[in-house]
Amino acid sequence: MKFDTPLTREEICSVIEGKGAARRVPIAIQLWSHPNVMGEQKEAFQELLDSYPSDVELFTFQVPDVFAAPPDDPSYRWLNYDNPFGPDTPLDAISAIDDWDKLDDILADFPSPDYKGLIPADVTPRGETYRVGVWWFWLFERFWSLRGMENALYDFYENPDEVHRLFRALTDFYKVLIRRGKEEMDLDAVWTSDDIGTQTGPFFSLEIFREFFKPYYQELIDYAHQLGLHFWLHTCGNIEPFIPDLIEIGLDVLHPIQKYTMDERKIAAEYGDKICIWAGFDVQRIIPYGTPDDVRQEVRFMMDTYYRPEGRLIMAAGNNMTADTPLESMRALLDESLRYGTEIASQKQG
Repeated sequence: MKFDTPLTREEICSVIEGKGAARRVPIAIQLWSHPNVMGEQKEAFQELLDSYPSDVELFTFQVPDVFAAPPDDPSYRWLNYDNPFGPDTPLDAISAIDDWDKLDDILADFPSPDYKGLIPADVTPRGETYRVGVWWFWLFERFWSLRGMENALYDFYENPDEVHRLFRALTDFYKVLIRRGKEEMDLDAVWTSDDIGTQTGPFFSLEIFREFFKPYYQELIDYAHQLGLHFWLHTCGNIEPFIPDLIEIGLDVLHPIQKYTMDERKIAAEYGDKICIWAGFDVQRIIPYGTPDDVRQEVRFMMDTYYRPEGRLIMAAGNNMTADTPLESMRALLDESLRYGTEIASQKQG
């Protein structure tokens, strides 16, 4: 049984742009919930997720791997040489680009964003639901996956020109990706990830952000806007020092305002009228270890904190649900998001 119908594209656009709340708080929790990781509970989780509305339709771009390439295009990979490390070696612990002298050769054989397989095969005909195309690893995450975490952080100081050249090439790739998403998938938005915060603060200073990230971020966000698309960003950790700059360059949707890393009330008070917050429910403590009542209480706290009559709030999980998520807690999250999200909208608009 379906408990409600999805909100329309027009309703979601109004919420994101701060032009008015929908008939309830939008729900996009399912985008962070994958039944295939739930073991014996897989079918029960799928049935539960299908019972509640998901107000965003998601499609995933097939961006290149670091070393592996698809059979029909051997050059569709970020690096034009084979993996010299073990296949299971974590990318943050190695330096895939072990020498910046290789950069000329890498960029000369950079993957083409015109590759047919970039567009997912599961694109469905356009309906009334708001649709988003996602790719993972924007600039910082892609950077450390190519240089390793330690080298990447040093490179901002020791090899700035090479960093800019790489970010230029990545930005040019992503611009074509965004254009194809609009033309071939009729998207309403693009969404990407760049975890630039730790549990206690950013990975780097505001000065580093403004020199190496902000110009490329703004270029891509501006380009998306020129095409009539919203731009969504997932970024974990405490990124509070960067939020004013993200607002300045026109970011539309920010996820997740990670619990226990920032003060939600402060963020909502200072920025909640300037950017749409895709509020992420805590997946580290409350969902795995709390009771269903704890979950419902937290949903109410989040909506009371972030809700505005003009919109600017979408509900989500803070990250992917893990296998230790109790089914009844997941049910409480979806149910309370729907029920209280409808109640608070009715109260505030009435």
